[in-house]
Amino acid sequence: MKDLALSVRDLRVELRLQGEWRAAVDGVSFDLREGEALGVVGETGCGKTLLGRALLNLAPEQARVSGTIRRRGRDLDRLTEEQWETVRGGEIALVFQEPAAALDPVQTIGSQILEAIRRHRRCSPGQAREIARDLLAEVSFPDPDRGLGDYPHRLSGGLKQRAFLAIALAGNPAILIADEPTTALDATVSADVLELLDRLRRDRGLSLLLITHDLGSVVRHCDRTLVLYAGRVVEEAATAELFAAPRHPYTRGLLACLPRIGSAGGRGPRRFQAIPGVVPDLGFRPAGRCAFAPRCPDRFAPCEAREPELFDAGSGVARCFLYDPGTPASLLAAAAPIRVDGPGSRAAGV
Repeated sequence: MKDLALSVRDLRVELRLQGEWRAAVDGVSFDLREGEALGVVGETGCGKTLLGRALLNLAPEQARVSGTIRRRGRDLDRLTEEQWETVRGGEIALVFQEPAAALDPVQTIGSQILEAIRRHRRCSPGQAREIARDLLAEVSFPDPDRGLGDYPHRLSGGLKQRAFLAIALAGNPAILIADEPTTALDATVSADVLELLDRLRRDRGLSLLLITHDLGSVVRHCDRTLVLYAGRVVEEAATAELFAAPRHPYTRGLLACLPRIGSAGGRGPRRFQAIPGVVPDLGFRPAGRCAFAPRCPDRFAPCEAREPELFDAGSGVARCFLYDPGTPASLLAAAAPIRVDGPGSRAAGV
């Protein structure tokens, strides 16, 4: 078993809405192991980005944050802002989903990398410039010497993301949080960036938290997957198992939405599937019942009576009464789990 790079317990991020505190991230717990890639998936509005920001104490100023974030025996949630400045970039780095907005348009790429190097390393100006050039080469930036003098507006989306990756790596972090790193990129460039993240993880021994909508990138690049819905973890499992046999009805619904060429059994094209309804807004999340129940094809009596816990399901966990050992068999018979052909896998049901 690999050592833990990060341990998160009961992380809660609340926002004030119409005079009341509402949990946008609601009691999230997970472990990230050394050298591991953990995917975080879910629809827009499920709390993925806010989770990533909270891990670096970058939640909105008006937010109320609680829970425990531990790294190597230290409670990061108890750090002062001054202490956080050494952790951000030096131990944990964040790659934003839109590099064009994250890069300073009036500074060269080189000056922005040098700023990060000076903050986290002790070296001479000449050494810093050499490190900056090597970082651009490491992220496969063409002509690194010229790249140091380039301004962001002269770069394509893929090169902007590579430049920002070089900045993120300048402090030699052990953990990289990548928040939708391929959102603004075309398919070919997206694949290149994800392969680059894989290589950096192997070469540097990085731990990667990949926040994404793209389930295909998760199955190809992540060891484990965390599924969020309405701010809560609804399923966690090894990626291979989760895609082969998704346990939570929401996870099955997400996989059913994946576009496919043809259909199972070669019977010609089939209709595109979608999960009915939408993620509930923060002010309208149901209390005292399963948050996914209004959209769930498998809902039955317990779903409307109380909120489910995380129950053991295979080698992972699922927040669903279908896996509650205390649910009577007569009630389980009322649920009719859907079946989904996972990408490249067998059909899966409960």
